[in-house]
Amino acid sequence: MAVFDTHKAFTALMDAGFTERQAQALLDVGSEGYGALATKADLQTLERATKADLNTRLRELELRLTLRTGGMFAAGVAILAALELLSRLSCLDLSRN
Repeated sequence: MAVFDTHKAFTALMDAGFTERQAQALLDVGSEGYGALATKADLQTLERATKADLNTRLRELELRLTLRTGGMFAAGVAILAALELLSRLSCLDLSRN
């Protein structure tokens, strides 16, 4: 984790014209959120986790699309088979007349 030099910041604020109270108050407020800053390691961990999650979601999507496409193909074959059967049955009915 990176280290924030509060003494150096305090000196810089004082040199810039801040009063001692103002400089201290600014550092107190700023240092509260400093621990929440992300480090390079934090970002790399987040990137790895995001990539893993994305890969998992893409595999799930691929599986769903494969199943859905297979289902549509099977339904199409069933419809064509039913139409062919109906066509043959109607020809048989016509030949009896």
